[in-house]
Amino acid sequence: MAQAMYDAIVVGSGATGGWAAKRLAEAGVKVALLDAGRKVSPREFTEHLPEFALKYRNLSPEVARRRPVQKQCYACMEYNYDWFVDDFDNPYSTPEGKPFTWQRLRVVGGRTMVWGRQSYRYSDLDFKAASHDGYGEDWPISYKDVEPYYDIVEQYVGISGEVEHNPALPDSHFLPPMKMTCGELLVRERAAKLGRTVTIGRTAIVTQAHNGRAACHYCGPCERGCSTYSYFSSPYTTVADAVKSGRCDLIPNAVVSHVTMDNGGNRATGVTYIDRMTRKAVEVKARAVVLCAQSMESARILLNSSTRVYPKGLANSSGHLGHYLMDHCVGGGASGQFEGVNGKPSMNEAHRPNGIYVIRFRNVMGGPRHPRFIRGYGYQGGSGAGFHYNAPGFGPEYKAAVKAGIDTVDMGAFGESLARWENFVEIDPNLRDAWGIPAPRISMTHDGNAKAMMEDAAACAAEMLEAAGAKNIRLQAKVEMPGMAIHELGVARMGTAAKKSVLDPWMQTHDVKNLFVMDGAGFVSSACQNPTLTMMALTVRSADHLAERFRRNEV
Repeated sequence: MAQAMYDAIVVGSGATGGWAAKRLAEAGVKVALLDAGRKVSPREFTEHLPEFALKYRNLSPEVARRRPVQKQCYACMEYNYDWFVDDFDNPYSTPEGKPFTWQRLRVVGGRTMVWGRQSYRYSDLDFKAASHDGYGEDWPISYKDVEPYYDIVEQYVGISGEVEHNPALPDSHFLPPMKMTCGELLVRERAAKLGRTVTIGRTAIVTQAHNGRAACHYCGPCERGCSTYSYFSSPYTTVADAVKSGRCDLIPNAVVSHVTMDNGGNRATGVTYIDRMTRKAVEVKARAVVLCAQSMESARILLNSSTRVYPKGLANSSGHLGHYLMDHCVGGGASGQFEGVNGKPSMNEAHRPNGIYVIRFRNVMGGPRHPRFIRGYGYQGGSGAGFHYNAPGFGPEYKAAVKAGIDTVDMGAFGESLARWENFVEIDPNLRDAWGIPAPRISMTHDGNAKAMMEDAAACAAEMLEAAGAKNIRLQAKVEMPGMAIHELGVARMGTAAKKSVLDPWMQTHDVKNLFVMDGAGFVSSACQNPTLTMMALTVRSADHLAERFRRNEV
């Protein structure tokens, strides 16, 4: 069964897909926006629902039974587990001894429904990292190329934060910052003496009315939805704008299997998807195809779209498709306790949905080179008073200790993941999902550079906490398995040389001129900052370029 002809098909409705659909539709392009999941109604939001109101008190056996991988994500719980994929319907494989946790959602909006919302710009320390230390490749674009698109995204999304004038982390257009706790201010003051900048997290949560969205009311659990739309999620912002334009058709439950091609003309003609509910195949045609399915899903679609001309995957004449998989390394840091700095806990206090951020200070421009590793890391964490439910004792003694509370501080590092050929995603020839589509096989490990980085991160975190007067400091220097940062990047890297990359600087495939990949797959390096803000800015840049090509009738 065939559907109407569109100007562009956008696959995926998350952070990047929403922006691609919005920019194209508002520029007059007729868009089909496909998503593999269902729509989520705001009636499903449970941010104000207490645990005792749940059937299993947030201990549902269904979460572990059908989602053994997804439950490794902090956000997957009884409140919202059906937003996440069913691991048995959506399998993937890994080589023995190389575990990878792939945490993903299948609903309109994707991971913007539960993401951590931390939003940081990259700088030329990141875009031109290879020129700084000689490893890997520079991006084919610079900070100046992306800066105006950061502006567009930030002014629409609403990023709260504080100006710091630190060249390693360019400042943004900020809404008023959330307030830091007394313990956090103490860490900030003492860390500054060590030459390190501690700031409030830069987060995609509005702190004042912004673009029709109400200010955050500090209820806390954003991963369960937001009735005031205070945190940025694509279904209620970019996707809604695209549909409102009258030039975007949202098609949910569309599990894309492959891109269709006119091999004679070397042009993408559309996509074929399997209806998630009926299991019927549907073909949608368009003049251009834009993949925003999420890095590894986009690579999977291209690998499953092989043709006689492209036997190793569509647009893969370079052989680089699927390679250079990156995910930030995590696991290093430190925690400790303060004595009465943050006061006593209260059941009625506000729950700030944000923490602190420590800007990268290792291997920065003009600074010394670390002898054990290249690139760097930043920290996320926080300090506050909470009830001491793990206090020792029994009866009145225990109750008194719980009420007295415990004053904690913690800092966890996110380190840059180096782009390495041997980290890759491919198609498993013996594994298919519930819709008959060949499933991916993911092969990734963190290297010695990551190990040295997390060891240094543990020592430096402890140094800052000790300087702030924290007690009972505990270090953690391990490297978590790949996937735990949930920042998969780089499997269709961009570049100027078609023999060494998959995409050009506009995120168009070198091989097929009307096929684009506008998500994290195009990243050349990972930096250490959360990547979503940069992904959105790059998508706006590329979508505007594509819209201009439509206007000139070049597509």
